[in-house]
Amino acid sequence: YSSEPFETGVDQDTLLDLARKLNTIPDDLTPHSKLKRLLAKRLEAVETGEGIDWANAEALAFASLVTQGEPIRLSGEDSGRGTFSQRHCVMFDRTTGQAHVPLNHLSPDQAEFKVYNSLLSEEGVLGFEYGYSLIQPQGLVIWEAQFGDFANTAQSIIDLYIVSGEAKWRRLSGLVMLLPHGLEGLGPEHSSARLERYLQLCAHENIQVCNLTTPAQYFHRLRRQALSKFRKPLIIMTPKSLLRHPRAVSSLAELSTGHFQDVLDDPLAPQSAKQIVFCNGKIFYDLLQRRETLGTKDVAIIRLEQFYPFPESLLTNILTAYPRAEKYSWVQEEPENMGGWQFVRPRLESIIGEPLHYIGREPAASPATGFANIYRQEQAAIVDAAIGPLPAKPGEGQTAS
Repeated sequence: YSSEPFETGVDQDTLLDLARKLNTIPDDLTPHSKLKRLLAKRLEAVETGEGIDWANAEALAFASLVTQGEPIRLSGEDSGRGTFSQRHCVMFDRTTGQAHVPLNHLSPDQAEFKVYNSLLSEEGVLGFEYGYSLIQPQGLVIWEAQFGDFANTAQSIIDLYIVSGEAKWRRLSGLVMLLPHGLEGLGPEHSSARLERYLQLCAHENIQVCNLTTPAQYFHRLRRQALSKFRKPLIIMTPKSLLRHPRAVSSLAELSTGHFQDVLDDPLAPQSAKQIVFCNGKIFYDLLQRRETLGTKDVAIIRLEQFYPFPESLLTNILTAYPRAEKYSWVQEEPENMGGWQFVRPRLESIIGEPLHYIGREPAASPATGFANIYRQEQAAIVDAAIGPLPAKPGEGQTAS
């Protein structure tokens, strides 16, 4: 199949109209006051054209698709509200319990949006959604894990059906798996969607695996999945802390034009960059903040947004803009035996023609520590090694005489 990008932007006036419908509360509904403030903030972001966060971009992607006739089915253990209280695609009257789904009240001829809070059985629900995606190739069929870690109890469905169904039976599935992923000091069972396992299963263009860094990228990736002429399962490592990160926002212009980008080049990197840092996911914002704090000018940060199919030709073209690069590093927050390192190393080394340096946590049996202070120390050490340490504060490192 062709992985060439195609336009997935939506006209700004259309997005503004959809935002007003999504964030308008019916007269006969009395929602929680916090929800009213949230909806007002979402609408303000679209009206001003700035500060569109992850959940807002998702809602606009869903709305644009159903009004184009593409049905959406979303299932997960807390998908109506969102595990991190970010989605709220179902509004409830705080006195009567009456439910209202704005995504089903956009236009008379729209496709249907269905959302289900599923039972606590990842294997059973994921298997059902895979089967549903076979008989409903149109639109989006989405399964969302409460935390990406919990998908491991459905590994048999992933191995036997999702990654191999096309090869074994020529059955095509466009199932989308949303797997919250990222080390944040929450412990070993709430940190890793096991990105490395999905990458190990990639072959013969069987699946698509992404770890995105901006709401606009998420918006375009969902629309691309629904509007593509082919059907392949899509696995997305979705964010947790980035849902409310002040810098993880997009503009209305970024949603209204363009397409999903497999790789995000460094827009600020000078031609004189001597070090190229490849990364993916939320650690990008830690690296960016440190580079700005230090005023570093010779480090370029390149984000790999899609692991598979691997964008070899795109990366090759991007790297031609850095003729003075002397060192190439892969930076990740996962332990060395996890995350994307083992997958990207041979592929990137074949492009750059020299060894790729690893910067990240040491190999580990457990995905993450359960101690927040240890997490912060480990994360800081990664950023120190990748960009440079912060200058010592006055008095630090000095002994009393």
